[in-house]
Amino acid sequence: MTSTTPSRSLARRAVGLAWFTISYNLIEGVIAIAAGVVAGAVSLIGFGIDSGIEVAAATVVLVRLTAELRGGEPDEGKEKVALRFIAVTFFLLAGYLVFEGVRSLVLGETPDTSPVGIALTGASIVIMPVLAWFKFRVGRAMGSKLVLADAAETRLCAWLSVSTFAGLVLYALVGWTWLDAVAGFVIAIFAAMEGREAWEGELVHEHD
Repeated sequence: MTSTTPSRSLARRAVGLAWFTISYNLIEGVIAIAAGVVAGAVSLIGFGIDSGIEVAAATVVLVRLTAELRGGEPDEGKEKVALRFIAVTFFLLAGYLVFEGVRSLVLGETPDTSPVGIALTGASIVIMPVLAWFKFRVGRAMGSKLVLADAAETRLCAWLSVSTFAGLVLYALVGWTWLDAVAGFVIAIFAAMEGREAWEGELVHEHD
């Protein structure tokens, strides 16, 4: 591969960000799903599933970038397939959240409060926006739609953190049972929007 030193440096930086994403989200996802199951909180379970999706997306990016650093040429066809895979994961998450939210409202299920979930999503509110910002900068500098798609996953995780945190805190304070489902619907909207952009390869946003 005839890449310049700066481009290889950017690729290595993107690889490092992907490894951090995988490590953090594996831990975040396990804790969120476990806490969500214990509390019966749909939004928290959806938040944990999104962490798993972000691990999958970051892994795709990691494999492609590692191959390029080892001398492989960028393959637009494979990149498009990877983007479509990421888009499908967004759509599946949105469908799951809508289904579970409607089911919860119809059955009148009442989740428990989750201090663990509140602490976890509160930490992600701080970490995810910073991580997304670094990914967008590197992705734009590289001209890589795949890295930008991964950055969009992280940006969604940041919004999910805010939505889920707000829903959990408000439920703990006022006890409105429908807040969990509504938080899940908000997450589903963001997921569907990001899915459409990933499918169309339009994940380029201004994040200076």
